[in-house]
Amino acid sequence: QEQLVEAGGGLVQAGGSHLLSCAASGPAFSSYAMGWFRQIPGKEREFVASISWDGVNTYYSASVEGRFTISRDNNKSTLYLQMDKLKPEDTAVYYCNMQGSLDKTASGSWGLGTQVTVSS
Repeated sequence: QEQLVEAGGGLVQAGGSHLLSCAASGPAFSSYAMGWFRQIPGKEREFVASISWDGVNTYYSASVEGRFTISRDNNKSTLYLQMDKLKPEDTAVYYCNMQGSLDKTASGSWGLGTQVTVSS
């Protein structure tokens, strides 16, 4: 099973930009759709963005569409999330995961995530 390690979290000012990455350890990365999710303490984990196995198709939650961009490099087995025009409500722990299809669900195990804090 793929092991996923998220990285790149940090403290960002509102209106700023930040890039997250997710490195996969196994050979199956390029065969799966991949997604980003986030969780605020005390709330359920929510879907953020999804990308097809070949990077051609993407899908975003309404709260981030137009501000975030998901991408992948299958040669490097790495998933990215470019976050622009950040808002304080984007503060959360961000996770990546494998997906069976381009939707809001995850199909793999969760990693430790990476914390993003947006200050106002």
